[in-house]
Amino acid sequence: MRTTLSSLLRTIWYNRSHMFGKLKNMAMKKLLEKQMKGVPEDQKKMIMEMLEKDPALFEKIAKEMQAELKANGNNQMAAAQKVLPKYQKEIMAVMSPEMKETLMKMQGGGAAGQFNPNGSIRR
Repeated sequence: MRTTLSSLLRTIWYNRSHMFGKLKNMAMKKLLEKQMKGVPEDQKKMIMEMLEKDPALFEKIAKEMQAELKANGNNQMAAAQKVLPKYQKEIMAVMSPEMKETLMKMQGGGAAGQFNPNGSIRR
């Protein structure tokens, strides 16, 4: 009887956390879709795929950017320029080869601003 109760409690706890994790991801997805109204479809798709692959990474980035926004008086560009380079390798690791290729095309195909094979930015 004790083993059954214990396993039942573990199952309930797992399902509860799993359900709230999915709910949280759905809410984050809807919020992002609302924020990306003017973004082209291919870029939206790429961002959503990366978010689905590693939601914890993007949650960490979002929290750090929020803190930076408060420190910089809501200057989004300054916050992004300070926070995103810290996570460049992790973001590149989440991207599929197709996504990396698409990113290169979006940057114009020239050498300026492209990523090196190791994930650093070519200048």
